[in-house]
This record gives sequence, structure tokens and C-alpha cells, in this order.
Amino acid sequence: METSLAVLRLSALAQANRLAVFRLLIKAGKSGLAAGEIARQLEVAPNTLSAQLTVLANAGLVDSRRDGRSIIYTAAFAQMGELIVYLVEDCCQGDPGICAPVMDASTRTACIPSGKEACS
Repeated sequence: METSLAVLRLSALAQANRLAVFRLLIKAGKSGLAAGEIARQLEVAPNTLSAQLTVLANAGLVDSRRDGRSIIYTAAFAQMGELIVYLVEDCCQGDPGICAPVMDASTRTACIPSGKEACS
């Protein structure tokens, strides 16, 4: 990943409302959420949400699809993964203990609901 793309993506997340939107979409998984549902859950005005989603989409962090009259937004999981890898790819400098918290977080079962398989 080029540094400029990493900066664009990090900048898109460097605002409280956009970060909240992105985290909500991460929780929603591959099924995503309609714009109205995002606005309702986060108690954000639709025009404000639209601007936030545009910034996230321009950074490649969210995708959208039409479903009838609704637009469904999903987190761009592959792009999120690329950003995370970019941030930690040179980690450790020979000492795996330095990155242990990152590795532990990546293998936690937080995204595995009870009795279900890991998310992909």
C-alpha cells in the first residue's frame, strides 16, 4: 500500500462520527446496513451521515449497493485488512513480544457469535 493511500484512509477515520459509522458497519458484517438504519442507530442527521459516508467511500473503506429503495452500506473488509497490515508489517524488529497485543487482538473470537463459525 502506498503511504498516500494509508494517509487518506487514516484521515477518513480520524473523525468521531466517521469512526463510529465505520465501527458500526464492521459490527454489521457482510450484510451491511441501510443508510437510514445507520442514521437511526448513531442518532445522526441524514445529511451529516451522507457526508460521512462519502468521505469513507472516497477512502475506499465502505462499499454500497442498492436494495430496492435503500442503499446498503458495508465495510470494505479487504481494504481495512490492507490498512492494518500496512500499519504493522514492519512490526517487531526481531522481538515478537512487541506485536503480541496486535496478534492477540487479531485472533480473538470477538467476531464469532456463540455457536457460530469465525467470520470471513
